[in-house]
Amino acid sequence: STRNCPWKMNQLPLKSPVASPVSESMNSRVEALDNLSMDSFWLEVENIKQSAEAEQEECGLADVKTQEEGEAEAEWLQDAGLSELLGDPASDKDNLVLLSTLTKTQAAAVQRRLDTYSRSRRRKSKHPVRDVRDIFGVAASEETATEKEESSPDPLWHNLRTSNPQRKTQDYSCTVRNPGKEEVFNMDVAYSEQAAVLLKGSLLSESRKLKDGNALIRFKIPKGRLGVTRIGDLSAQDMKKIPTLALIELTALCDILGFELKRNKAAKLKTTEKRLFGVPLNTLLENDQKLLPNTKVPLLLQALLSCLEKRGLETEGILRVSGSQTRIKSLEQKLERDFYSGLFRWDEVHQNDVSGLLKRFIRELPAPLLTAEYLPAFAAVQNIPDLKQRLQALNLLILILPEPNRNTLKALLEFLSKVVARENNNKMNLWNVSTVMAPNLFMHKGLPNKIPEGKEKQLAEGAADVVRMMIHYQDLLWTVSSFLVAQVRKLNESNSKRYQFCDKRIKNLLRKIHADKDKVEKNQGEPSKIVKVHASLLLKDSLEVHLNNATRVADVLRQFQKNMCQNGWNIVNTVNLLKCNNSVECTNLLLYEVGGNIGEHCLDPDTYLLDLYHINPHAEWIIKQNPSYPRMF
Repeated sequence: STRNCPWKMNQLPLKSPVASPVSESMNSRVEALDNLSMDSFWLEVENIKQSAEAEQEECGLADVKTQEEGEAEAEWLQDAGLSELLGDPASDKDNLVLLSTLTKTQAAAVQRRLDTYSRSRRRKSKHPVRDVRDIFGVAASEETATEKEESSPDPLWHNLRTSNPQRKTQDYSCTVRNPGKEEVFNMDVAYSEQAAVLLKGSLLSESRKLKDGNALIRFKIPKGRLGVTRIGDLSAQDMKKIPTLALIELTALCDILGFELKRNKAAKLKTTEKRLFGVPLNTLLENDQKLLPNTKVPLLLQALLSCLEKRGLETEGILRVSGSQTRIKSLEQKLERDFYSGLFRWDEVHQNDVSGLLKRFIRELPAPLLTAEYLPAFAAVQNIPDLKQRLQALNLLILILPEPNRNTLKALLEFLSKVVARENNNKMNLWNVSTVMAPNLFMHKGLPNKIPEGKEKQLAEGAADVVRMMIHYQDLLWTVSSFLVAQVRKLNESNSKRYQFCDKRIKNLLRKIHADKDKVEKNQGEPSKIVKVHASLLLKDSLEVHLNNATRVADVLRQFQKNMCQNGWNIVNTVNLLKCNNSVECTNLLLYEVGGNIGEHCLDPDTYLLDLYHINPHAEWIIKQNPSYPRMF
């Protein structure tokens, strides 16, 4: 039942008694998975081993070494946007801007890393680092925590314990035959704060047993009055802030759960003469964008997935049944030669060979698709006993990924969902697809190849379970949590205000932030407001909208559609609008929030605009065409 694997699946070691139920709950989950066949997994491992043995000379990634204490913390602080804390006393203002947005658990996670780094530097007798109390003020932090517990209930904690049955929810579960229980997935409150509340009340959840491939829990995200934000809804400028915040939050969540977040060093990539296989994602995209601007997923991967969608979705055993290694190697050479010239004949390639090329493309990337740095963290998600918290960790890891990796992974997962949807014909259910794809995502020729003896089966099943969660819950995982969007707004506001402090302690910083917040909240009693909505690319005129507590984005778009059709507004460019029965379709229009404390934000149709106005009164609202809709020429 266990075999030797040429790969490493890093685990998150326990570091706190809090996590003592993990081993027991992991055993129960693994036992629940015993009925799910792993034959496809081990067959895929053997195929990968045979392919690697035949091409040992093509290893393109240096061995990745685990970081030492102090070194890991220093790199963490750099990646978290806090590199100035490592010894540059002149950069306090920049640090405080980010620190001002952190929750209590996030600030504690930062302090913990800075503390560890300070101790390691002192032991090495190198240049002394600044005392952590200069940044956080230990005494002040304790006083703040005490005051918080003695004061009236904090809305953050209150919102976690209560739910409003009238709030709208967004369904983020795939359609399954036995959907099972439905639960709320709270994205308004930081995940680490939610875990802290559960820990405080000794409510850490028991393991969620997975009885079969279809018995996954359905989760719904409650739609607050500001709607739901998905990856792609925020501007590139604001999205650059998300990975830093997500890393801090993931670290804080792991701290609360009693796990240590292990990361590998970024590996140095060796150059290759190839143009497609074994080429870094960034290089591929740079080359592709010369041919097709704004390309976000490599053209080769798009072609492979398109070919399989057209001719392979109904093929029995697709992805599992391996094509000929000789033919696949020959096809790779032909693609290298003919792909960009358009001479490659996809209609002459067998579907199983195309699926082999797809898996080979993923494996041959110089760095893992999930990145060398965070592959151990993705693999270790399996050790978190509670399903909801595993998804929280995965959501944060997805947000941390570089944009090319995240877009490529999403394209792959969308295709895998289509394979699962044809299960009746291709005999590939969710678990089958997960077991086949897990080795291709978690094995990499450049990573260490030692795993704990006797753990092969457990780690293999855990890897397949992580892939299953990514396929099944991908819509949820590609959502930007409301608390992260709120932190981005605070970052933008703080950057514009540039607070001036004589005392650098967090307590005083938070007092000033909350004082400004109170001023804003005093203005939120306004029952109505008249604003202008612009559509400069579509109309010369602007739309005057009367906002009240019930006005949503969808209402404004309908009003815009109605006025355009009835009032004969002066249209600037008719080709920018889709028409159906001589009327403009409201569904092809989007409302964007631009400026103020956000760069650009595509709004959820269920966003209540008066609430949004109170949060960002200096923004402009602009109607644009949905880029996913084709234009009429």
